[in-house]
Amino acid sequence: MPELRQLALAALAEASPARKCAAVEAIPADIPLDTASAHTPVLPLPGREARPPLVMPRDVPQRSLGTPEGRAALIHALAHIELNAVNLALDILWRFPGMPEDFYRDWLRVAKEEAFHFGLLRDHLASLGHAYGDFPAHNGLWEMAQKTRDSLLARLALVPRMLEARGLDVSPAIKAKLLGAGDTAAAAILDVILRDEIGHVAIGNRWYKLLCAEEGLDPVACFDRLASDYGASLPRGPFNLDARRAAGFSEAELLALQAGGRHAG
Repeated sequence: MPELRQLALAALAEASPARKCAAVEAIPADIPLDTASAHTPVLPLPGREARPPLVMPRDVPQRSLGTPEGRAALIHALAHIELNAVNLALDILWRFPGMPEDFYRDWLRVAKEEAFHFGLLRDHLASLGHAYGDFPAHNGLWEMAQKTRDSLLARLALVPRMLEARGLDVSPAIKAKLLGAGDTAAAAILDVILRDEIGHVAIGNRWYKLLCAEEGLDPVACFDRLASDYGASLPRGPFNLDARRAAGFSEAELLALQAGGRHAG
């Protein structure tokens, strides 16, 4: 019988977003788990279809939310982020052996919730007359996964604690724009995503700080070093401090964040 990390790798390699998410949702929470084995991909990662076309972030067209097309483009961008988040959770599951069993169960829950988020946004996009793949997108989240593929500590620091935590910050402003455009259904979806993403960032914080403790590293100084080593862009305000507190950021980290310190996360 396949074990969890094998199934995570297989789902990551799946090109179809619908089949990928269905594969994730079908993994039983109590499936057998081999924490020690190293796995080797046989297909390019992550599996993806030809659409959406991937472009540089600066080349993603800016559209007004005052138009139906602009609103659909925003929902598409959010769906793309959530599908990337599915891939990121699957990647951390299969790639890094030797962690406690709870580590892998945590990331399976994250993958399932991200797949649910993608489904909500994909269905809403369909209600607007569009499908996932109709608009160009960028690949920034996965590019950081590639950079950190050889270091679990760096992956935890720079993906959930940095890039995904940015979602906590921008969610209130995006929700306000959607409400201003009269899209109450999309605003309600953002409420679900924010609730769950606080938990996802908290999982990243928990395991990052546990690894730092095991290695005798100061979490703040370690983050500063990793952000510098990997060329991670500094986050800019405004910050959702309440959400970040709920996700496990310390007051020292939040003060440094507001002061513009690299080590704030």
